Amino acid sequence: MEKFFEVVSQLSTLSVESRSALSGILKKHDLKKGHILVHQNSVCNYLYFVESGLTRTYYYNDGKDVTDWISPENTFACSIVSYISRKPDRRQIELLEPSVLWSLQYYEAEQLCAKHHDIEHMIRLLVSSGLIQLQQRFDDLHFATALQRYQTLMKENPSLIQRVPLGMIASYLGITQETLSRIRSQI
Repeated sequence: MEKFFEVVSQLSTLSVESRSALSGILKKHDLKKGHILVHQNSVCNYLYFVESGLTRTYYYNDGKDVTDWISPENTFACSIVSYISRKPDRRQIELLEPSVLWSLQYYEAEQLCAKHHDIEHMIRLLVSSGLIQLQQRFDDLHFATALQRYQTLMKENPSLIQRVPLGMIASYLGITQETLSRIRSQI
């Protein structure tokens, strides 16, 4: 749980009382590779903090799975659209490695937000940070070349190349596996 508080403290300061209240609702999960955290067409009820391990968020398009997001340790995994809107989403989240996660249930978090404004502030900043990351990803997919997207991935998360199957990396970058192979052979 300490890693969770280290990461969120970079966004917001929590009082001792708020930290204790939040500790009371965070749930620890030790899960195996392949476990599905959020099923397709269901409501995402939890915000997951990845203490160790790796998740991937994906959806199906024309029978192919498309990797939408990859969450390594010290980041969050969530179907943000579903978590906020309380509506089912087509995205599914699975574990790519055995993982230790901490979950924050939506309604319990809402109750704490009503009582602790610093928790409300922290969650607002987490959601804002997630939206900024989504916009950056959208911009990268539309304005950066395949090579630039690969270089950004290598700069920001080089270990993912060893941890994630290349087909999923290609999908995440919005390119074919053949294009990824060509880029890798050039570098």
